[in-house]
Amino acid sequence: MAGKSEHTPKARALGAELRECRTAAGLTQQQLGEQIGISYVSISRYETGTRTPKPEDVAQILATLGVTGDRYSSLVEMTRGADQPNWLDTGVGIRKELTRLIHFERTATAITDVATNIIPGLLQTADYARAVMADMASDEIEPYVTMRVGRREVLTRRNPVRFTAFISETALRDRIGGADVMLDQLRHLEMAMESDNITIHVIPAVSERWHPAHVGSFSYYTFAKTSPIVHLEHYSSAVFLYDDVDVVSYAPALATLREVVMSRDHSANLIADIARDLEGAAP
Repeated sequence: MAGKSEHTPKARALGAELRECRTAAGLTQQQLGEQIGISYVSISRYETGTRTPKPEDVAQILATLGVTGDRYSSLVEMTRGADQPNWLDTGVGIRKELTRLIHFERTATAITDVATNIIPGLLQTADYARAVMADMASDEIEPYVTMRVGRREVLTRRNPVRFTAFISETALRDRIGGADVMLDQLRHLEMAMESDNITIHVIPAVSERWHPAHVGSFSYYTFAKTSPIVHLEHYSSAVFLYDDVDVVSYAPALATLREVVMSRDHSANLIADIARDLEGAAP
């Protein structure tokens, strides 16, 4: 029997992968359930992360859907420990990591991104994203950029997610990709700030007060019916926090940051000033 997962990050990501496989095979939940001898309700619970299937359950589902090779192996392995509250994800690869992030972004009602070094992914232009990924293998860059740009759909859809970005002044002044690329990126931020669902605050480069952004970047996702998730991204790994004991401190951390960041109008003016300075430097 499958175990309860209570919508843990790994169970929800596994569910998103299973749903993607089923959709690609052209089957409904009921049709799949009939083929493997379980109710469509169980299929639905697997795909939403409400319940965690056993490895043999996932193997049967994938075999029925015609999934083979590395994806078959990785998804069966992913079942192990999916009921655990927090998830350290290492060596997952570009596509898998973004697939999981996309699932959380699409199901969240609000996202707060604290960005201390680079522009948040949901606000990056294609050229800026290419520059950030310059050390990747050349054949991986374009698929990554395509997926990253596609993620912005959550900001412009009919019922868009509420997105708040706390971006360090340093990240705005760094010329990643060169002056021309950065100028285009800053102009994109100016346009984004015109949307009612997007708020950008600048974290001043000089502060006489310690604040949570001094520790590093993180993203905070809130959902309508499940607990918040915190995403921490490192150079070659990612951590998804779900357990209340680990997540509870991030809400007051965001409240503290709101006390030290620039106002929305002040932030907009600074971004415009930096962009004007770059206009003379761009080729």
